[in-house]
Amino acid sequence: MTNTIIDLDTLKQITQDVLKIAKSFGASSAETEASFGIGQNVSVRMGEAENIEYNRDKGVSVTVYFGQQKGHASSSDLSPQALKDTVEAACNIAKYTAKDEFCGLADANLMAKKMPDLDLYHPWNISVEEAIEIAKSCEAAAFEVDKKRITNSEGAGVSNSESVFAYANSYGFVGGYPSSRHSISCSVIAEENTKAGNNMQRDYWYSNARDMRDMESAEYVGKLAGERTVRRLGAKTINTCQVPVLFEAPLASGLISSLVGAISGGNLYRKSSFLLDSLGKKITSPLLNIKELPHLKKGIASSAFDSEGVVTKSRKLIENGVLQGYVLSSYSARKLGVQTTGNAGGSHNLIVEHTNHSFADLLKLMGTGLLVTEVLGQGLNMVTGDYSRGAAGFWVENGVIAYPVEEITIAGNMKNMLMQIIAIGNDVLKQSSKQTGSILIESMTVASG
Repeated sequence: MTNTIIDLDTLKQITQDVLKIAKSFGASSAETEASFGIGQNVSVRMGEAENIEYNRDKGVSVTVYFGQQKGHASSSDLSPQALKDTVEAACNIAKYTAKDEFCGLADANLMAKKMPDLDLYHPWNISVEEAIEIAKSCEAAAFEVDKKRITNSEGAGVSNSESVFAYANSYGFVGGYPSSRHSISCSVIAEENTKAGNNMQRDYWYSNARDMRDMESAEYVGKLAGERTVRRLGAKTINTCQVPVLFEAPLASGLISSLVGAISGGNLYRKSSFLLDSLGKKITSPLLNIKELPHLKKGIASSAFDSEGVVTKSRKLIENGVLQGYVLSSYSARKLGVQTTGNAGGSHNLIVEHTNHSFADLLKLMGTGLLVTEVLGQGLNMVTGDYSRGAAGFWVENGVIAYPVEEITIAGNMKNMLMQIIAIGNDVLKQSSKQTGSILIESMTVASG
């Protein structure tokens, strides 16, 4: 891939042009974002190149305010006429919207004033041919794990992308930065014939990072994908029981996402959260500590400001099980009668502290129970906290993995689950915006599917 064609200065100028047009149409205030990105995705299957994709995206969006009336429009055309047409469309929409006393730009005094270098831009100038070879070596490493039982592949992929954006509003704030993100992935299928018939299983692994030098090697990704697939062969079902459940690190980040959803503005002001009015209260086990670190170098969700230009700050989100802050944009904050937390657009690098337990320690601590490595469906009721999902994983006896299990359901209530966290592993996955190790929950209902 080549360097980006549209640079940051050009995008900043586009945002200024958009704001001028909005003002000329009579908008009392406005905010806009312009972006450009390029990417390359290569996939191979069974040792042959299958797909080669390039993407080249550009766009501009604008939100205008006429007092308490709001209009929004966007375009993938950055030409002067298109910018004018887009702003005009937003203005026309605003004229027909109802007044909303909570809408408007975030407070001017909250805008970011410093733009630290967060080291987010590391282009990977790799040719298609090189990407294909890397993907082939990844898939080959998976097959090497078990040449007899790994019989098929869903493919291995290598992707690299880079983008740049600029955001500006009527206060005179303008900011933006370039960023990159790259990944390697692999998914294979294993099968074996048993007395019960032909058993087939699939699994995968991946690695992603801002800087390709921080990714796991293609061979490692493939090997792990192969090992994870083979170990699932011979899966059984189990009888209904109440046992400890260990969520493997990739799934544990999903639990943290559910928690964040429950303390986020939209669900709070709509009163559709199981954690209403929880600020300053104990909502989880005292073992849970979560920090938000928006200025992590090379962080997947790092940013000096949120999508409204509000400065981002490091903070403790949960300390010893007590909720220290919500996750709010300016709109949701006004609806709740408080101040934005700089989270318009979401949270920034949530880091879950571990309890100095290795993965093996967690299995020993669990004794007999279920290790979950895959969940299916969206089984959380955000209002009540009721949680029920299809799952697969491994039955553990006396701290040792005994055999794989599938076609089961795990159920509980998220409020209780959070309170029943008894250990958090040091097997932290750093390729996520929510970094956590495996999480052990004291008791959940496990039932055959």
